Amino acid sequence: MESHGSETEGKGPVLHIVVVGFHHKKGCQVEFSYPPLMPDEGHDSNLLPEEWKYLPFLALPDGAHNYQEDTVYFHLPPLTGDRKCVYGVSCYRQIEAKALKVRQADVTRETVQKSVCVLSRVPLYGLLQAKLQLITHAYFEEKDFSQISILKELYDHMNGSLAGSALDGSQVYLGLSPRDLILHFRHKVLLLFKLILLEKKVLFYVSPVNRLVGALMTVLSLFPGMMEHGLVDSSHYRPKSSMSEDLGLVDSSGAEEFITVSVTDIAASNLELEGVESTQPAVESLSSGTSTEGDNHYLKPPSRTSPGSSESDWETLDPSVLEEGVPKEVADVAAELPDTFEPNPEMPITVQPQAVSGQGGVTQGLVSGLEEDQYGMPLAIFTKGYLCLPYMALQQHHLLSDVTVRGFVAGATNILFRQQRHLSDAVVEVEEARVQIQDPELRKILCLTTADLRFADYLVKHVTENRDDVFLDGTGWEGGDEWIRAQFTLYLHSLLSSALQEDNERLLADYGAPFVSAWKITHNYRVWFSNKHPGMTVITPGHPFQGQYGVADVKLRLSHSVQNSERGKKIGNAMMTTSRSMVQTGKIVGQSVGGALTSAKSAMSSWFSTLAQPAPPAASGPEPVAEVKP
Repeated sequence: MESHGSETEGKGPVLHIVVVGFHHKKGCQVEFSYPPLMPDEGHDSNLLPEEWKYLPFLALPDGAHNYQEDTVYFHLPPLTGDRKCVYGVSCYRQIEAKALKVRQADVTRETVQKSVCVLSRVPLYGLLQAKLQLITHAYFEEKDFSQISILKELYDHMNGSLAGSALDGSQVYLGLSPRDLILHFRHKVLLLFKLILLEKKVLFYVSPVNRLVGALMTVLSLFPGMMEHGLVDSSHYRPKSSMSEDLGLVDSSGAEEFITVSVTDIAASNLELEGVESTQPAVESLSSGTSTEGDNHYLKPPSRTSPGSSESDWETLDPSVLEEGVPKEVADVAAELPDTFEPNPEMPITVQPQAVSGQGGVTQGLVSGLEEDQYGMPLAIFTKGYLCLPYMALQQHHLLSDVTVRGFVAGATNILFRQQRHLSDAVVEVEEARVQIQDPELRKILCLTTADLRFADYLVKHVTENRDDVFLDGTGWEGGDEWIRAQFTLYLHSLLSSALQEDNERLLADYGAPFVSAWKITHNYRVWFSNKHPGMTVITPGHPFQGQYGVADVKLRLSHSVQNSERGKKIGNAMMTTSRSMVQTGKIVGQSVGGALTSAKSAMSSWFSTLAQPAPPAASGPEPVAEVKP
């Protein structure tokens, strides 16, 4: 596999064009790949690199037979010798077997199901999808799947057109609409944003897959710089060597490195909470066997721990991690965390955040290893065992309980994922726009403050204006997609700036004190805090929507509570039930006394008509004329 990695190194952004089909006996399998996935095999080989053994199940999703066509975004782990995530886009279609011009012997079913997918180095999901859909349509229109020349031309065309192109917003965000996301989820979009900041186990669920990956990736696009540079380390997982392998057991012979996991533990000493995740063990240990080159992307145990600390070891940034591959002077700077930032109130402040591009470019993060801008964006969320899997196949189910995975943001269409809620901290049901969180303490931590509700309501009001105008929908600045991303950038910048201030309890209260306490022990915050970010000097600390509370805030919180809390939902359902009952009762009563009411109504109408008639004129004398005064 090392030869494979060296062979693809230095080539264009597209690594492979792959065709995956469904065989009536063998199931999902690779039928064609260009260039070959295995260097020593042909284009029609079914063999796969061990790291990519789930590729057929990701490219041809579960339940695909229920849809005529579908689109899938998925992530593959890097091959040995490489360090970056591989981004996959797959276009699925099915065609009736009798419509084929050339029907091969292994076609025994009434329909033929195939997917054409692109494996890329760059996260240009929407752009790759647009090109791939056209080629997939043409490939199926040939009605002869042995005609592979069009696929080879696609490989050459994509590498020629995408070579040297910069990862800017116009390309990366193609097909991702925060406007539609807010119209569907409304205030809950901010809840999802804060949930991912806490690095929790978040599972998105809906069918078909194109709706699933669209919603998930649109949420991630709200994080500044995340789509461009924040996902390169998001798929470092180890496939199971066999489907019968025990989920939690690995050979511990000769182990020298232990990984301690307590993903959902929330610093009970800081939050004064106990039993945050009673269903999760406080400490689980996994001892890895022989050390491999891919091991160093996991967090190592802290060199020393405080007896009074209840912080998760997974979320503790070990000094050895900072020092690994980092110059000594950088490690020395990271050791002096409180003195790494000197706020300068004399500097001018920005009211409206600018686009990420054009801010002096990006540089390699000394601690995170990601390409960062001058604000330290993107945050190192999807690193060190926190996965981003836009679509997760059923064969990857073991990753939900894998102790080498400290968290994930994943999408699934199989109901088995949704039923096992204990494996996730939150289940996002996209169809119903519902976020289900089992742990009451986590719900308390994620409770939106009044300032948060103002911010979310501000977004909803701007997005809902002129939404029915087909010509203006999404094209203007205010309420448009770029405007929404700018607001979330401002929100995150302000949160980070507030966290850097001394005596910042009042500033951080608007974000929720329990949330901030939980966020400060996450990996992404510790990495960000361990380095200087010159752009933060111009960011005004404090919540963008801080201020005195008024009657409007009370109405807003009441409305939010009724719509989102369980008690509010029960009250709302009871009111609706009572209203329907009263209407039905009124109809029944109205039918029984309808005749009497009609007679009474006629009598009253006659009486009012009599009163309304003018009096007869006087018998003698002319009518008096009213005197008109100037």
